[in-house]
Amino acid sequence: MGRPTDPSSTPAPVGTTAEPGLIPDLIARIPWPRWALITVAAAAGVLIVSCLLCVCCCCRRHGRKKPRDKVAVGLGSARSSTTTHLVQPEVGNVESNPGGPQQWGRLQLSLQYDSGSQQIRVGLKQAVDLRARGPGDTADPYACVSLSTQPGHRHETKAHRGTLNPVFDETCCFRIPPAELPQTTLQVRLLDSRCFSQHEPLGELSLPLGAIDLRHVLELWHQLGPPGTTKAEQTGELCFSLQYVPGSGRLTVVVLEARGLSPGLAEPYVKVQLMLNQRKWKRRKTSARKSTATPYFNEAFTFLVPFSQIQSVDLVLAVWARGLRLRNAPVGKVVLGARASGQPLQHWADMLAHARRPVTQWHRLQPPRDVDQALALQPRLHLPLPGS
Repeated sequence: MGRPTDPSSTPAPVGTTAEPGLIPDLIARIPWPRWALITVAAAAGVLIVSCLLCVCCCCRRHGRKKPRDKVAVGLGSARSSTTTHLVQPEVGNVESNPGGPQQWGRLQLSLQYDSGSQQIRVGLKQAVDLRARGPGDTADPYACVSLSTQPGHRHETKAHRGTLNPVFDETCCFRIPPAELPQTTLQVRLLDSRCFSQHEPLGELSLPLGAIDLRHVLELWHQLGPPGTTKAEQTGELCFSLQYVPGSGRLTVVVLEARGLSPGLAEPYVKVQLMLNQRKWKRRKTSARKSTATPYFNEAFTFLVPFSQIQSVDLVLAVWARGLRLRNAPVGKVVLGARASGQPLQHWADMLAHARRPVTQWHRLQPPRDVDQALALQPRLHLPLPGS
């Protein structure tokens, strides 16, 4: 009884912790090589770490759901008020103009009436945010100004290349008695200039002069409306090319074709006339074309104009035809030169700027009486010459 017991022979009591040598003994009893055990342990460790990371991520997402719900509820009322604000301007646009007034741009112009000379001065300043109707996102806009009581008298500005925000900075005058002001409407049409096709309308402005106080100089912005569907010209259009060689003084005019003429006209032809210092100088004409409102001519005429006289020359192209009275009469005219305006002036300037190269363009025919009056009244402009 007094003999001490052998600790190594005594089994470990149940419920007590294992001794430090138990795990190595278990590893030694597994019939696997050591490298296999290490691999299994590493894989188990990676799996445990992955599971812990997934649990942490799920806990974080679950913890963020409640604040997100609160924010969503808070933004619900804001979204409702914003929607009301965005819808309201659209309703206003529909009520004011189905096409939307902002889509056609704005025009800045000035008005001044001189009761002594009975003339109204219309100053075309600039236009912004025009809408390109053709291919591409740009246009070559110009403006055409007229009065409702004087349909044959109008003013065209210079075309501005490749812009939807042209700066015109031009002024035109119309003679109108004070008694006609209440019944007169100022009409401004903006068009896209095109060399080989019909000019595309960009927008219009109709301003009743009777509703405006013309005792003071006015300079205001106006919204442009959608372009009208009626044809602006009833006299037709004429297409021709110009070429000038400064060294030899050869001015070549090629009359190509006309379109939009009245169907009641017979045997239309074109007269080409040069005027020097407001006097008739040289004249040529094409052959007549029978039974057509779209005659094709393709006839060339060459004039010798010295370089020293090119600033003093006016070129007049007139379409003539036999009307219902069986008598030849001018249908419409186009005048080009330093005293022209609008598209004709631009065409003449392009010819001088691009010497030796033909420049082709369509022109709307003007009433013959207006052209004849313009040749006697318009001051001559000094255009830059090639090499100057």
